[in-house]
Formats: sequence, C-alpha cells, structure tokens
Amino acid sequence: MGKKATKATKKFVSSGQLKKTIEARHKKQQIAKKFAARRGNKGGKGKDRAETGDDDEEDGDEEVRPTTKKSQKQMTVDSFLSGDFMDQSDDDSLGGEDDDVNMDGGDDSEDDEEEGGEDNSDDDGSFASVDELDVSNRLFIPSFEIEDGENHMLELSKLAEKDPEFYKYLQENDKELLDFNPDAISGADSSDEEGEDGDVDMEEEEEKTPILTKEQIKKWQKSLLEQRSLRALRKLLTAFRSAAHLNEDGQVLAWSIDSASVYSKLVTTTLRYTPVVLEHHVPYKTLANGKFKAPTQTPKFKTLQKLILSHFHNITYILSQLTDEDTLRLALTESAKLVPYIISSRKSVKAYLKKCLDLWSNGADSIRIAAFLSVRKLAASSDESIIDNILKSTYLTLVRSSKSTSAFTLPSINLMKNSASEVFCMDHATAYQHAFARHSFEEQHENQVKGASFYNSSIPTWSSLNISPSIQEAFKQVYNWQFAHCVDFWSIVLARACDVESEVANGKQSELRPLIYPLVQVCLGAIKLVPNSRSHPFHLQIIRSLLHLTKHTQTYIPVSSYLVPIITSCLTPSTRPKSSTLRPLDLEVQIRVPQQYVKTRVLLEGIIEESVYLLAEWLASAPVHGSVAFPEIIVPILILLRKSLKAGKSSKTGSTGGKDQTLVKVFLERVEESSKWMEEKRKTVHFAPSRMGDVQEWERTIKSKLESDTPLGKYLKVQRKMREKRRKLVEKARHGEDEILEED
Repeated sequence: MGKKATKATKKFVSSGQLKKTIEARHKKQQIAKKFAARRGNKGGKGKDRAETGDDDEEDGDEEVRPTTKKSQKQMTVDSFLSGDFMDQSDDDSLGGEDDDVNMDGGDDSEDDEEEGGEDNSDDDGSFASVDELDVSNRLFIPSFEIEDGENHMLELSKLAEKDPEFYKYLQENDKELLDFNPDAISGADSSDEEGEDGDVDMEEEEEKTPILTKEQIKKWQKSLLEQRSLRALRKLLTAFRSAAHLNEDGQVLAWSIDSASVYSKLVTTTLRYTPVVLEHHVPYKTLANGKFKAPTQTPKFKTLQKLILSHFHNITYILSQLTDEDTLRLALTESAKLVPYIISSRKSVKAYLKKCLDLWSNGADSIRIAAFLSVRKLAASSDESIIDNILKSTYLTLVRSSKSTSAFTLPSINLMKNSASEVFCMDHATAYQHAFARHSFEEQHENQVKGASFYNSSIPTWSSLNISPSIQEAFKQVYNWQFAHCVDFWSIVLARACDVESEVANGKQSELRPLIYPLVQVCLGAIKLVPNSRSHPFHLQIIRSLLHLTKHTQTYIPVSSYLVPIITSCLTPSTRPKSSTLRPLDLEVQIRVPQQYVKTRVLLEGIIEESVYLLAEWLASAPVHGSVAFPEIIVPILILLRKSLKAGKSSKTGSTGGKDQTLVKVFLERVEESSKWMEEKRKTVHFAPSRMGDVQEWERTIKSKLESDTPLGKYLKVQRKMREKRRKLVEKARHGEDEILEED
C-alpha cells in the first residue's frame, strides 16, 4: 500500500467497475467464512493470511515479477484480488482481448455434454464468461485485503495522501471499508465462540435459495428487449435451468419456484426471448437453397457456445416434463430456432432428434406437426451426415409406428407419411442413396416378395396349399401393415419428388425417378403372391398407392390386370353369398378379411364397390384416358366384365343381388361413352402415329379436358362426392354415440 498506484489502477477506477469488484470480493469473503465455520477452522484462515501478510510486508521492497498472459488467463478470483498484478506494465495489464473473450468458450464443449438431457456439474460455470462480453475493457485492480485492523487503518490513511481520487471514490461507494472498526474482529471472534446456535441459524438463512418472482422476470424482459443484454440472458437461462430440474433430488438450483404462474411465465419468456437475443448477437446465414450456415467463426459465438449448449440440453430435458400442449408446442417451435447454434454438437443433435421423433410418433396432431417442423429444421443443415441420420431415424420411426392400423390410428399414420415424405424430398440425392440402404424397400421388401414367391410360384391359391410354418412366415413378412405402409410411403415420396409439374418447373427430372420401376415391380409381385379372396383388402391397399403414383408421375401402370379379376370373382363366386347383419367392412383399415365376413354378401358388395371405384380412377387418369389409344385399352376390360355380368345372371350361386350388377353396368356405360368421346377427338387428327412430338402435344391438350368434358370424368367426380359424404357421416358417428347414419 506504500507504493504509488499504477496507471492500470487509475484507469480501472475511472472505468466505473470498482464498486462491482468490491461487492464481489465481500461476497467471496462471506462464502469463505461460512465454509471455514463448517469445517471448524474458525480464525485459522485469518491467521494464515496474517502470516502471509507479514511475509509480504518484509518483501515489499523487492520487485515483483510480471505475470504472463497465460497466468492472467488462468487467474482465479483469489489470486485476482490478491493484488499480484500491481507491478505489471500497462500492456500486460490490459492483456489480449481475444484471450479474454475465449476464456470460458471453445469448440470442445461437446466433450463436456452428456446425452439424454442430463445437466453437467459445470453448467453454471459455463454461464460465467457471458458477463465479460458486456465489459469493454477488463482490467485488473489491486485488492486491499487486510487481516489486521491497525494495519488496515494505517494503509487507509496513506491511501488518502498517495491517491486522493481513489480515496474519494471509496468514500462515495464503499463507506464500510473506510469506517472499519478494529475492535469488530475480536468481537466477532468472541461472538462466534459463544453463540454457535446463532451461526447455524445464519448459515441456514444464507443457504436458503431465493424465490423467483414475476417482478424479477419482468426486469430481465426489459433488459432483453431494450438492450439485448447478455447478462440478463445468463440470469434468465440460469433460472430456466432451475425450472427444468425443479423436482429432481440432489440438484443445486439457483432459484426456487413456488408458483405455477411464475413457472409458466419463466418457461415462456426464456423460450421466446432467447432466440431473439442470440439472433441479435450472433446471426446465422440462410442460403438460397433453404439451408443455413452456422456462425462458427465469430469470437462471440465461441464464448456463447457453452451457454447455448447448456440451455439446449435443458430444453431437450424439459420436453419430457411438459404436459401442457400449448407450452410443449411452444418449446418445440422456439427450440427449432436454436438449431443452427448447436448443429456442431453431435450429441445435442442426436438427443434432440430422438425426442422430436418420439413426439412426432406419439403426440397429438398439433404436437406432431411442431415436432416435424423441428426435424425439418435439423434437415436444413448442410452437413450430409446429419441429413442421412435424420432420414434413417425418421423412416425407422415410421415403420415402428405402423405395426397396427385402425380407424383411430390411420389419420396419424397418414400424417406421419406425408410429413416424412417432405423431409425425404429436401435432398433427392441423399434420399436416393438412402432408398437402397438397409431399411429401404428395394432390399427389405423386394427380397421378401421374391422369397415368398418362390414358395408360391406354381400354386394358384392360398386355400389349396398345405403350408408349412416356414412358408407362412415368408408370407407374413409381406402381408402385413408395415409392408403396406412402407409401399405407400415410398409412393408418396416418388409422387412428390417426380411430379410432372414440379419437374417442368425445375427444368429437369428428379434423381428419384429411376426408383419408380423397382417400386412398381415390388407392388405387383406382392399382389400376385397370394391372390385369394381373403387377401383382397391388401391388394386394394397396394393398388391405391400405385394409383397415387400414376396420378402425379404420369406413369402408365397396368393395374387393370389385377382389379378386373377381383371384380369378376365377386360377380361369380363359387358359393352363394350368405346373408349377414354385419356392418359394411371398412376396407381402408383392413388388409385381411375377418373370418366372420368370409363369403358374406356385405363383403362382396363392399369389395365390388371399392374395386369399381379404383378401376374408374385408373381409367380416368391422364396416362390412360389421355392416351390416344384409350378406345383400344378398354376393350379387354369391357369384354371380361360383360361376360361376368352375364354369367352372374345365369348362375344360381353367382348373383349377389341387383345393387352390385347395377353399379358395374353404370360404370361400363360411362366407359363406353368416354371411348366414343375419344374417337370423336381422334377424327380431327391430321398427323401420323410416327410423329411422336405431335402425338404428345395432342395428348397434352386432351389431358386438360378429361375431368370436365368426359363422361367418365363426370362420373368419377360424383363418386368422389358420395364417398366423401359417407366418410364424414362415419366420422361423425364414430365421435358421437347417438348419431344415426342416413343416406339420401
């Protein structure tokens, strides 16, 4: 203290940071005193310090060696406040700004994190470096740490003579330090010895966690909105960590939350404000193709990285704890905005993806959509390894969720298939590679079909087989809901990626178009595998997927070869159908006919109606009805169906009644009318069949008029309205017990 204050000291005093440093020192001393009291070493620390002070006093005239930059960077609070830097030069005192900024941040944060959302022991420590970003110049100050009361008073009097400006500042900001009472030490020691019970009460009061209030949260909100304060963000995220681990045992929490409204406000505020502040300080770039580029090169991001990762772990953990649907949806939506900042951490991405896919497969519809949007944000990364992992995990989650299907689970499964197809279509090249991976239809499904077909190559029907258990297992690998949903999923992916209008807009064909042919071969092979009547619902499921593919890709697929036999077998059954009071079978949620429906009239009528509708969909599609050869395509269909109608009338066991025959007759009439309409259009053609360019141009003109001008298009439009009306009635009856189904 006898030395003149250095230039660094004066500059620090003028910066206005002395008061905060003194408060931090007082707090440090109180904590040290409390720990010493617990260990029963009261007064020992002061004695050691006094001895150290004596040694320092003897060596006070010696010159102190300046510390290196490395020692400054690793300096603790105690060494910082001990005043060892007093004799440093100005340049050494200021140090390197970059070194200070990266004091607590770094790229090795991934090694410190734990999978599954568990918090590390250094979570609170990772927040420490954030406050340093709000200080323009971080300077070191001398610490006037005095153990003896008389020496302290003597040094204060010298300070008034040597550095009056500094002494004046202490008078204004730290009067307790100047009004020091030498007798207070001895009195405090005696009181400690005499009143241990009072110390215990004081320690319990000090150890009590502060209670978070709405007023405190509002103060943080104001700082975040007006100043984008990182200091306020650190405090807010510390409180959020307390909320995330509120009910856990053994957790040291910074705040106590005793109100549900405070908890909700804290979670909502943290989720909404954190992306805004981070976007202000470390914005990321969005590329032209929709992908993003993480801000990994900025020094501020390196300092904030541990803070962001720790907060993201807490979000991932709290997703399992939240039960309110609105709050959970908010957590998913806002956490997706933080994805660009954590994309470099593989553990964080893996844990977050796993949780999002879990909510995507099990939550309510709104939660599923929010979880899918988060997955899609992850897929927007430019890292191919992350995209490949997302595609694989998404497909496996879809397959696991489609083991069983009912009227209640089908809408959710359809939502998953449609949303997953969007992720697969974000990068066609990666999706193409994934389609031939271990979990693709090409290897998984085609091999199953080929293996099952080996057993059934020479035998026409299932009923004529004396099937061994191994052969039954081979058939079951194909005829199940997982296979049907996987085929439908790939049909949706290819229909979206290879849509004709999309390809015209992009000016090139999709890289996924070569997958259409193998997918069609797998589907047709599965239909031919078991052609008996109990498997007709499965056949219709596969045909629906193929029709969807045909509609969007304009690919000609000969599904009439599989629909017409189903209709003819129902028009001319081997035995007379049995009357039944069973309700109509919902073929959209069935892949195998239940035993009680076998050979019943209600089953045959349902299959005929569904098959005729699908055949009308195929004939009215652009590749078939828009073809110049449409009149020739329908000839075998008309012949076989008319023959079946005639056989059904003459047979004693063939007719199921007048309803199904009338349905088929009306359908055939519309097909013949459409054939005549096409023949009239062909009369105006003036080009030869060899001129393919003129043929394609003519067909393109015809395809735009199919739905509105052709008799088959009008018939199909009416059928769609009737089916939609019936579907709404069934849905209404399913949710209301007293609803009565009535058809006009």
